[in-house]
Amino acid sequence: MAKVSEPEQSNYEELLKYLAQQLVDEPEEVQVAHILEDRSIVLELKVSPKDMGKVIGKNGKIAQALRTLIKAAGLKEGKRVMVEIV
Repeated sequence: MAKVSEPEQSNYEELLKYLAQQLVDEPEEVQVAHILEDRSIVLELKVSPKDMGKVIGKNGKIAQALRTLIKAAGLKEGKRVMVEIV
C-alpha cells in the first residue's frame, strides 16, 4: 500500500476547496476531508445544502469537471484521487 505524504494530500484538498469556493454563494461552508484507501485517496466535498446544485451542475457536468481536474492532478503524480460530493 502506497503512503501519501501530508503535503500531497493537502495540495489535492486545497485545489478542490479553492475550485468549490469559486462556485458557491457561501464559500466559508466548503469543507474537504480525505480518506486513504488501498492505493487511492478519496476526497469528500461538503457544501451548504443550498449550494449543492451549483457544485453538481446540470446533469452533473460541474461535478464531473471537478472530478476530472482532481483526477488529472493525481495522475500527474502517479496517485489515484477520487472526489465524492456529500
